[in-house]
Amino acid sequence: MARKDTRYVCQACGAVHPRWGGKCDACGEWNSIVEEVAESALPGAKGAARKRSAGGRALELVALDGKAQILPRRTTGIGEFDRVVGGGLVPGSAVLIGGDPGIGKSTLLLQAAAALAGGARTAYVSGEESIDQVRMRAQRLGVEAAPVGLAAATDLNEILATLNGPDGPDVVVIDSIQTIYADALDSAPGTVAQVRACAQELIRAAKRRGFTLLLVGHVTKEGTIAGPRVLEHMVDTVLYFEGERGHQFRILRAVKNRFGPTDEIGVFEMTGGGLAEVANPSQLFLSDREEPVSGAAVFAGIEGSRPMLVEIQALVAPSPLGTPRRAVVGWDSNRLSMVLAVLEARAGVHFSGNDVYLNVAGGLRIGEPAADLAVAAALVSSLTGQPVPAGSVVFGEIGLSGEVRPVAQAEARLKEAGKLGFRRALTPPLRKSAGDSRAASPEARGLQVRALADVGELAALFMDGGGAARTPRIKGVEG
Repeated sequence: MARKDTRYVCQACGAVHPRWGGKCDACGEWNSIVEEVAESALPGAKGAARKRSAGGRALELVALDGKAQILPRRTTGIGEFDRVVGGGLVPGSAVLIGGDPGIGKSTLLLQAAAALAGGARTAYVSGEESIDQVRMRAQRLGVEAAPVGLAAATDLNEILATLNGPDGPDVVVIDSIQTIYADALDSAPGTVAQVRACAQELIRAAKRRGFTLLLVGHVTKEGTIAGPRVLEHMVDTVLYFEGERGHQFRILRAVKNRFGPTDEIGVFEMTGGGLAEVANPSQLFLSDREEPVSGAAVFAGIEGSRPMLVEIQALVAPSPLGTPRRAVVGWDSNRLSMVLAVLEARAGVHFSGNDVYLNVAGGLRIGEPAADLAVAAALVSSLTGQPVPAGSVVFGEIGLSGEVRPVAQAEARLKEAGKLGFRRALTPPLRKSAGDSRAASPEARGLQVRALADVGELAALFMDGGGAARTPRIKGVEG
């Protein structure tokens, strides 16, 4: 009989404690420590222990300049999915996909499995739904005729026996890793020990046999993948499936990829027949409003390698409270505070006494500092009641001294704006940067560019309309 060890593991961070306690000393969480009985009886664990006790063989060291093998890829035919994973799925790789409940993770992977089934043996193992439920989804998506092998199982030993068989699949989907359990561990499915052990055995089988492993992961209320953090280090690729339930689009974002670029995104639209690719995401994130209104600015951003235009909306209104509100959706609230402080200190634009609301239209989240100038333009536009010049895109980083700093890939941003019919651009001083292959040439795109050196020039656009004197509708601008 295998020896059992009792230990106490934090379910939030995976830290192991010698005894139970109300608070985890590693992460500070309360009531997260659970008693677990570990047993060294996982598949292959006894053999590995014997090898370790017998001593290992010497490693053969090779030269760094040796010929590298080009890894083949399996393309799904879903362009947005293939873009995010780096051009296709690599055999022997492990991909972890996380997202909020009901966001469409199972739908996306079932569509991808059906697309791959034409050229590879594909298996879909569900631990959350029955076979009939998966078949009903396949009928709704119109992929019920795809030769995908289905199974409803949660026992790790049964799954490994199927994958290691003579007719084992080439692509395996596990939905989800939190439902799989190893009977050698007494802890419940979804605990840190179970998730770590099951994922390790599945990844080891994928590396040994060369099949592609797609794991679905639950997320916590903070939006991170549940289970031990080491799970994200074990896999080759980590994808997050994002989106707001009130909107029809979804964004697949790569945050780790050993076989391709990170921060790449793919955009999908949720329809009655499943997820549809969005060929031009910029048009999706821009409103159809024809007449310009105050408080709205179109930001020319970069998501991964793709230029994308999105509308930033701001509302500045008198506050009845002693401490005005600052509400942000889709951007960093700390960066909003910085932009407000710079506008007040360097441009004389005062927001004290006003509530400030900022929203990125469509539910997209923006993280790059190039959005500073677009946010500032939307804020000053809302404060003065004067719209941003019609047909304009805005981008640029704002420094604490008030200067507008150049950003990378300005040429790609202007090219995307010109392709969508924009005629003007408010930018930092354009020059050739490390991110551009050549100096930006906006005139070739039919764009009239106004380079702004500091936030004072931006505020002047809304104070006098770019030349004519104008009185702001809301007090708060000096000049």
